[in-house]
Parts: sequence; C-alpha cells; structure tokens
Amino acid sequence: MRCPASVLVRALTLVASLLAAESAWAQQNVVLYSANDDTVNKLVSDGFAKATGIKVDVVSTGSGVLVRRVASEAANPQGDVIWGVSATILRLASPYLQAYPAKGREAVPAQFRDPNDLWLGTNIQVVVIGQNTKAIDNAGGPKSWVDLLDPKWKGKLAFTDPANSGFSYAAATTLLSLWGEADAGWTKMGELLGNAKVLNRSTQVFDGIGSGEYPLGVTLEYAGFLWAHNGAPVGVVYPAEGTYAGVEGAAVLKGGPNPEPAKKLVDYLASKEVQEMLLKATFRRPARQDIELDALAAGMPPFAVIKVLPYDDGKWEAARRETLARLKTTIQNTR
Repeated sequence: MRCPASVLVRALTLVASLLAAESAWAQQNVVLYSANDDTVNKLVSDGFAKATGIKVDVVSTGSGVLVRRVASEAANPQGDVIWGVSATILRLASPYLQAYPAKGREAVPAQFRDPNDLWLGTNIQVVVIGQNTKAIDNAGGPKSWVDLLDPKWKGKLAFTDPANSGFSYAAATTLLSLWGEADAGWTKMGELLGNAKVLNRSTQVFDGIGSGEYPLGVTLEYAGFLWAHNGAPVGVVYPAEGTYAGVEGAAVLKGGPNPEPAKKLVDYLASKEVQEMLLKATFRRPARQDIELDALAAGMPPFAVIKVLPYDDGKWEAARRETLARLKTTIQNTR
C-alpha cells in the first residue's frame, strides 16, 4: 500500500523538525566569566560539556576586570555566569545578578551564600603560612603571625603586593584588624613587610615556596597542599591567632543570552560531585559541608576546627584606596 503524498510530506517535515531541534540543542552554549585559573576552568568546562552536551565558552581574567565588564555590558549582557570571585565582589555586582536557588544550596552554610539566592559559595580560600620544610624544618618554623616579625626571617618571607592581589589585601587588613588600626598595628605591619620580599603576583609566592627560593610565604591553603601533593617539601601552617577565610562563588548574570544553560552550569558548580572533583584535583576547599575532606585531600582539616578571625569586608572594601596607599608607603619605607 502506498502512502499518500500528504502523509509523506508531514512525516518528512516532522523528521526535519526533530533534526533541527536536535541540532539546536547540540549547538547550545553558555558563556562563563571566570576568575579561576586555566586548569580549573578546563576541568569544569570539559566536565560540563560531557555531562550536558552544552559547550562552555570561558572568558578568564581577574575578578575586578570581570565585574567592570559585567557593569559595562549591563544594557546588552554577553555573559551568562560569573564564577571564582569573592563574596565581596559578588555583593558589589548584585544589581547585575539574577536570583536563582541552585540545587544543593542547603549544603552550603548560610554565611557562604546570599540570603536572596543571588549567588552561592562554591569554595573557601584560607590564608596560611606556607613553609618549605627543606629550607626550614617543621620544629623551627613560625607558628603564628607574630612569629613572622622576628628579624631572623628577613629576606626569607614572600608576600604578594596587596595592590595586586585580593587575598593579600584581605590578609593584610585581617592582620590590621587583629593588631589594631592605630600606629601600633601599623608598626607591626611594617615589621612584617620589612622582613618580606614583596612580589607582584601571587603565583610568584606560591612557586617560590615550592621551589625553596623563599622558605616562607603568606599564601593560600590550596597552593600548599598542591605543592605537597606534587612532591615538594611544603607544609601549611594555620597561625595560632587565627586567619582569614573568604568564600568565592558563582551567580547567574541578569539578562544573559543563555539563561537555562546558565542555571544548569550553576547547579553543576554547586554539586557535590564537582566540588569533590575540584578538591581532589586542585585542593580547592569546598563550600559544601557534606564532603569528607581527608578522603580526598589528606591532612586538610575540617573548616570547623580552623580559627577564623572576624573580618568586616564591607568596611575594608570601602577603605581600600586609602589602605592600599598606606600599605604602599609602608612597603617603600621598609626597602
């Protein structure tokens, strides 16, 4: 029996429509504005594409540059998701963020997510003292921030210029909060900076500790664990007085060109599986608190046992210009 021509035409039209829909889905993409490094970006973009079939176009640069770009594009947004920037930056960018209750957000403590679901913390950065244990044995190294003021460490300590590094600015202002913001506190800051080689980039500090060029450095937790995992004699010291811990997160950008893939990407970044993967591969401490750290990053303590110093990020962000100017003068006076 032969099919009527009209039936055949309808069937062909249906097949063509299905193929077109499949092609459109295959061509879906999402634009990610990321302040993370290339290794982290690739792990996430490759994993997300494999899991969903959605291609991730990554725009990677510093967090301040990203937020300025988001603001400049407000009338015609080009990005879909911003990720790897601090909670302070995310709060500043709130007019450009779209509320989205990401899946699994309940596993992230309330202080690490926006109460209105504008952003969600994905990882926590902890400032530590990195120590090359070949250059300085464990017993002879510093155990506290005040230990770093000892003149015997002069020239052996690396510190990133706070003007060039968000975490270094947070570390310096945390110490000023601890020591007092009057002259006595600034005197101690001068003693610390006087002992330090002040470097332009955070990676110079990370690499210098790992190579032994600098026996000590004010660094981030993950960098120490990564160097140790790769076989370098690097230890991580959590200062006795306490330290700074700040969350970095992800958010959907308001009015982005790919809103549904953007939500899928934020869900992916927030998932337990992805945060476990990043912990295992890069030692980024997850914001989720339902992950067994020691199984994936041996020796990394639970967040609850780290003494975290109080930090008023709104205050220090408002005072950034004058604080950086005084830090610059202090650095110059110690050279």
